[in-house]
Amino acid sequence: MTSLHGTGLGTYRWVVDRSFAWLHGFRRLRIRWERKSDIHEAFLKPACCLITHRQLGSSCQPL
Repeated sequence: MTSLHGTGLGTYRWVVDRSFAWLHGFRRLRIRWERKSDIHEAFLKPACCLITHRQLGSSCQPL
């Protein structure tokens, strides 16, 4: 008999873990060297765009 976890934690956690792993692939985001949050965000947004572009590119097949 298997016992179910009552809180529901961990159901979709792997999606978040995978996303953080992809973001850590960018050397500048792995360790936050910038003190100002707007500079860190300036590197974070293009990284998210690149990750999304890679994922869409791999899932779309040309006809």
